[in-house]
Amino acid sequence: MRGRAGIMAEGMIQLDDFSDEEIIQLLDDAAALQDVARGERVTRPLEGRILANVFFEPSTRTRMSFEAAMKRLGGSVINMAELSSTSIAKGETLHDTIRVLDGYADIIVLRHPREGAARFADDLSIRPIINAGDGAGRHPTQTLLDLSTIRSSHGTLDVQIALVGDLRYGRTAHSLAKAMSRFGASIMLCNPKGLSMPDEVLQDLRNDGTTVKTYDTLDHVIANADVLYMTRIQRERFPDEDEYSRVAGSFRLTQADLDSAREGMIVLHPLPRVDEIDANVDGTEHAQYFEQAFHGVSTRMAILCHLLSVKGVNK
Repeated sequence: MRGRAGIMAEGMIQLDDFSDEEIIQLLDDAAALQDVARGERVTRPLEGRILANVFFEPSTRTRMSFEAAMKRLGGSVINMAELSSTSIAKGETLHDTIRVLDGYADIIVLRHPREGAARFADDLSIRPIINAGDGAGRHPTQTLLDLSTIRSSHGTLDVQIALVGDLRYGRTAHSLAKAMSRFGASIMLCNPKGLSMPDEVLQDLRNDGTTVKTYDTLDHVIANADVLYMTRIQRERFPDEDEYSRVAGSFRLTQADLDSAREGMIVLHPLPRVDEIDANVDGTEHAQYFEQAFHGVSTRMAILCHLLSVKGVNK
């Protein structure tokens, strides 16, 4: 990826830009940094470095886990989250915002409602850009933390995973399906009518030789999955409120539903949840979504070290 004036600025826009070997190395590094993420070991390889969090959409876990990751590694963080108090409210363009932040920070994390915004910023910036979600497009760091959680629980990524809920607008589901297919996973899809996985994603999966099956109910996928990946019906992505109302509340997972689950099956969710996972699931052996959120810190530590050329974290 080439930034302004020919200066190389490797960022993370989509996982397709990374080889399988690079992904596994990032997962190994994330595992090695878990004690640092928990505060059990102190290391400061990013001391003196500054991360800029630039969020044009709301975020809790992504923004705060990047902040925690940078600070655990000794770096500093500047945040742009309240757009009403920035020059964006005065009409400043994304182009000018990125040009300005190039002079303030060493690395930039960007979330934007427009698909393609992260790639635009990466082509422009002399600093590494990390895509923290661009509309209904990609969310590569979420995918990496999902892979980290699955690998930590099962010891492999060659598993049977069920993706449930909003598969049409859910960028996490799109990115995770493509990533899991690279490592031999079989995929089950379960969604409300009208929220099926986009045809282009399905075609990519099948072209890669991935086994993909679709189901209308949760019963079969719960009984046969190693990983049950629940997603929220994303109200903010719907162009029509009536369309959202027709599918809201579909596929609600309860503790009783898990009676048929395999031993060791894990339930994941990118969060926030609304009503798709009942609170009584939280206390079961299958619930791993809060541990999944923790993996966001160690995984993003590994990403920051990689993009800022810090070596030797996997020790």
